[in-house]
Amino acid sequence: MTTYEVHVGSWLRTEWGQLGSWDEATDRLIPYLQHMGFSHVELMPITEHPFGGSWGYQPLALFAPTSRLGPPEAFARFVDRCHAAGIGVILDWVPAHFPSDEHGLARFDGTALYEHEDPRQGFHIDWNTLIYNVGRREVRGFLIASALFWIETFHLDGLRVDAVASMLYRDYSRKPGEWVPNEFGGRENLEAVSFFQELNTLVGARGRGAVTIAEESTAWPGVTQPVHHGGLGFHFKWNMGWMHDSLRYFGHDPIYRGYHGDDITFGLVYGFSENFVLPISHDEVVHGKGSLLSRMPGDDWQRFANLRLYLAMMWTHPGKKLLFMGCEFGAEEEWSVDAPFPWPHPFDERRQGASKLVRDLNALYRSTPALHRLDHAPEGFAWVVADDAATSVFAFSRSSAPGSSEILVVANMTPVPRIDYRIGVPKTGLWRERLNSDAGDYGGTGLGNGGSVRTQDIQAHSQFQSLSLTLPPLGLLVLEHDPAG
Repeated sequence: MTTYEVHVGSWLRTEWGQLGSWDEATDRLIPYLQHMGFSHVELMPITEHPFGGSWGYQPLALFAPTSRLGPPEAFARFVDRCHAAGIGVILDWVPAHFPSDEHGLARFDGTALYEHEDPRQGFHIDWNTLIYNVGRREVRGFLIASALFWIETFHLDGLRVDAVASMLYRDYSRKPGEWVPNEFGGRENLEAVSFFQELNTLVGARGRGAVTIAEESTAWPGVTQPVHHGGLGFHFKWNMGWMHDSLRYFGHDPIYRGYHGDDITFGLVYGFSENFVLPISHDEVVHGKGSLLSRMPGDDWQRFANLRLYLAMMWTHPGKKLLFMGCEFGAEEEWSVDAPFPWPHPFDERRQGASKLVRDLNALYRSTPALHRLDHAPEGFAWVVADDAATSVFAFSRSSAPGSSEILVVANMTPVPRIDYRIGVPKTGLWRERLNSDAGDYGGTGLGNGGSVRTQDIQAHSQFQSLSLTLPPLGLLVLEHDPAG
């Protein structure tokens, strides 16, 4: 599951300010997704909304595709064409809040019908919006009907549920005295818990395999546990901790990375407690944060090498993948909803190289069971090198069955090549280099191991045989044992 997150209007936007349409997205976006090898596309909210600058996250019409991109029939054609191309469609869905526009749902019949009467429960301070009262069965029915409408009418393959944490906690972003405790005196929103459990149960029963994905940024337990086990029942949860830790690590100059290795390793302490998606979303490339490329330190060559290394780490790390548009080729500027999409020049070798790497990562991920089959099970992952602070080298194995260790991943987090770096492996013979993020085709130096390397009878890392590897600068290697070698 590798997902391309897209704001359709700005992805299609031309230099002349035209937004495009669903029919244009059918002709342009779907072939691009096929070319890049993504399995899913996630649409930022397309439910009708009055203010385009909200990116759709302040919707008023939860049953209507936005008219900005054409009629509902055109959207239906887009979804059908995605399915014909083997691409799943996920909608970013917003049940947490709604804007207070007079022509919307606010005090719909003169009373707090959809929202809470008490602003300590019914008004969202951060977003200046109103909060649905999911404790009312009519409001709950309205929201769940919307979710099922998109799945059953438009045949969507999943819903990414926005701002789950803001619904789960009554004191979310509130100071003492600004929130109302639950009936037991706690901060948990028990009505929201019940709402999510009912939502996910009904999607499971009627959704024909559709998934629900929670944007939940706290340590709330059991987000992806089944409802009958006391969980919320989501299929997946965004791993915000991994995202923050990994971006913080890559933001350090490589000379200091040896002191921050826990930013790479800590995520695996809890990495199998939920069914995680690794998200590099629109939130990480807006509001002055800069683009993903601009977060990478060093000169131009090092920035692109770091970007390729980061993406390769993400694709080989346990968890499903989500990447926001433009990150796949290293857009220079942060995303703006009002700017044309910054397509790279055909002769921009570094951006074209990054794009080719993402295509190859998607192909490798799809064709290699060890990289996805046990994504949510600790048996599919093992650290080989996690404590080499002196060289900032990390190595781990991935497997498709307990104890098989078919894939070895080795990452050199510094611009210093490592020659004769020894890694213990469980199987003798030939190990083939399936991917090298520093390959010349990607804009790298081309330093590597000539496509393969054979084990030597030298013990290392509790194994009786090992590989002597050349580790490229700011590069990642993926090696696979060849039983016939």
